[in-house]
Amino acid sequence: MKKSFFSGLLSFILCAAFATQVYAARGFILLASTIGPVDSGVVSALEDQFEKDTGIRVRHVGAGTGAALKISSKGNIDLVMVHAKSLEEKFIADGYGTERIPLMYNDFVIVGPASDPAGIKGMTSAIDALQKIAEKQVAFISRGDKSGTNVAELGLWEKAGIKPSGSWYEVYEKGKEGNAATLLYTDQKGAYTFIDRATWLSLQDKIKLPILVEKDEALLNYISLIPVNPKKFPKANYEDAMKFVTWLTDPNKGQKIIVDFGMDKYGSPLFFPNSPEWQALQGKQ
Repeated sequence: MKKSFFSGLLSFILCAAFATQVYAARGFILLASTIGPVDSGVVSALEDQFEKDTGIRVRHVGAGTGAALKISSKGNIDLVMVHAKSLEEKFIADGYGTERIPLMYNDFVIVGPASDPAGIKGMTSAIDALQKIAEKQVAFISRGDKSGTNVAELGLWEKAGIKPSGSWYEVYEKGKEGNAATLLYTDQKGAYTFIDRATWLSLQDKIKLPILVEKDEALLNYISLIPVNPKKFPKANYEDAMKFVTWLTDPNKGQKIIVDFGMDKYGSPLFFPNSPEWQALQGKQ
């Protein structure tokens, strides 16, 4: 990976120390991104091309959505890329961010052992699949770190009317390390888990777990941009952050990179563009 990856407390400490040195100058943006897009490489691809186009450097810290928003609430970040609507709305309501701007989406899937002891393979409802896993109490690994992935997973359990607990439901102690670490651990355990498709695609040659449940509308994973509020944090580089937002949401720039990303390696994109500008363009075609 071209750029450094930080997580948890170390991420905040390094970010805060560095931010104090660069806020006075323009031409530099600090982005707090949820880990999935960082691990996939799309964040670096977007940052690199934006710098080539504009001369403005972007550097990121990677953390689960909850942690990324917490870091950003300290005033050391210019822009946030996250995927948990309820947490995003609270971040804005508390005055830390200005607005939610649609950027892209992919989807979550439920993976598990090929033997499929819960018998969920091919089910079209993720909620029904989770109910069967709970009924049979087969091993399920949860990231458990208040990340966007974890929030989405817990939301589906809630819709299923289940509060998962017991020896069959394991909260991975290193879940804060991201979806890749969680998926690799689940593979070692031969268990089920809830994960984004991009992570599964990037690790499919290293794991044995197949996708068992997919293509349910409830599994869509929307990723948003939130500029940090300059009224609350006057030192934030709001001007350049908004230039980056405009570039990211442009159908011929950031959105074009998103739609093509992963095609050469996987034969399909890892993410799908979702900016208002992209949607408007598709509506005209």
